[in-house]
Amino acid sequence: MIKSDKTARQLYEEVISNPQRAAFGFGRKAALINVDFQKAYTRTDLFKTAYETDPNQIAYVNQLAQEFRRLHWPVVWTRVAYLASGEDAGVWGTRTNTPDSLQNIKHGSERAEFDERVEVDPKSDVLYTKRMPSVFFETPLASLLVWHRVDTVILTGGSTSGCVRASAVDSLSHGYRTIVPEECVADKHESYHYANLTDLALKYADVLKVRTLLEWLNQQSLAQ
Repeated sequence: MIKSDKTARQLYEEVISNPQRAAFGFGRKAALINVDFQKAYTRTDLFKTAYETDPNQIAYVNQLAQEFRRLHWPVVWTRVAYLASGEDAGVWGTRTNTPDSLQNIKHGSERAEFDERVEVDPKSDVLYTKRMPSVFFETPLASLLVWHRVDTVILTGGSTSGCVRASAVDSLSHGYRTIVPEECVADKHESYHYANLTDLALKYADVLKVRTLLEWLNQQSLAQ
């Protein structure tokens, strides 16, 4: 094992700035998957489980969603919520049992509500409730992507070390080029955030600046 005194952020910046770092690249059609922009994880003023990394995260995601709708490409929003009993959280919900615990994000609760700043279009966007970290696990997402014939998945949301990472690994495993816009994902602590961005960039996804993604989307709009 290589040892280092560098911070997770410093290691990430080294990896991301390496000009020889190979990329998976963009495909021909993408889907935007926005992971768990719900109050339990976004409203730091209300809930201890919430976090913020880039203060402009939601604004960037809303901008991406607008561009995807303009292209008539799928926009998906997910959130976590459980039965009153919490039994559908399974083993994941057994470690603690406090008001802040995962399995106590109940259907219809404030913690399960999408953040008011998120611009969801109920006429065109797809909404899924999930129970486990990956957006692919026991949701209809895989068949939706096949229907739309996409080959590229863009992941935003949180947490970088949890649901975003799990979704990215599953996305690659399903055969999709996977892209994570850096400013559009967040975590509780910068160490977890940058360590997982590093791992994603090295193994499972292209971690890009959001402006790079917006430039690509603009090119696709001009080509249509």
